[in-house]
Amino acid sequence: MNEQEWRDKGKDHRKRLRDKFFNLGPESLRDDEILELLLTLGTPRKDCKEPARAALDKFGALPAVLEAAPAELQKTKGIGPSNAFAIHLIQAVARRYLKARSRHRTYLGSSGAVADYLIHEMCGLKKEIFKGVFLDAAHAVITSQTLSEGTLNSNTVYPRELIKLALEHHAAALVIAHNHPSGNLNPSADDLSLTRHLLRACRLVNINLLDHLIIGADATTFSFADHGLMASLREECRDQP
Repeated sequence: MNEQEWRDKGKDHRKRLRDKFFNLGPESLRDDEILELLLTLGTPRKDCKEPARAALDKFGALPAVLEAAPAELQKTKGIGPSNAFAIHLIQAVARRYLKARSRHRTYLGSSGAVADYLIHEMCGLKKEIFKGVFLDAAHAVITSQTLSEGTLNSNTVYPRELIKLALEHHAAALVIAHNHPSGNLNPSADDLSLTRHLLRACRLVNINLLDHLIIGADATTFSFADHGLMASLREECRDQP
């Protein structure tokens, strides 16, 4: 097979993948095929099958590839600056899209639409961060903001700062969230203490703390509300002056 025939075969293969995507949807493609299409955005005339499979072998799963730093991606054979840029751009656009889409949408009382974009922002981080998601009276998302970075406890998250921001955004309710880079979703004693502390502070200014979400390293989530912890903490605070 000469070079021109090889290129034509590659073009036909990529066209089959694109047609499969448009006609049957992304669910019809394997992870390596989706990654292959993403890599061709950076190098449209290069065969990207082997680099796609090598990246999946190296990072373990498609989400991990998308979350990988460009410098790490380029350590994979066949992935250069252009491929790494294409993947990084797609991941950044996906984050922005999910964040924008979740604004002014109803919060459903569980992980719901709020967790959809928090997962993309927080699941791959190496350090722990704490976010507040501010909601209006109809429980639609107004905005979100990182409030703290580092080990989470009542000494690093200040209730007055959270309440100040909530009032500035005219929020009637809020959801708090932090990530566990270790992947363990079980709430710690500090997580429970902090939630109790913030619940009392919100209660004083008539702001409803709806939920505390823990985001795991593998894109899984733990919802205090879904597991009954918010209800029990709320009852505990009600019994206290």
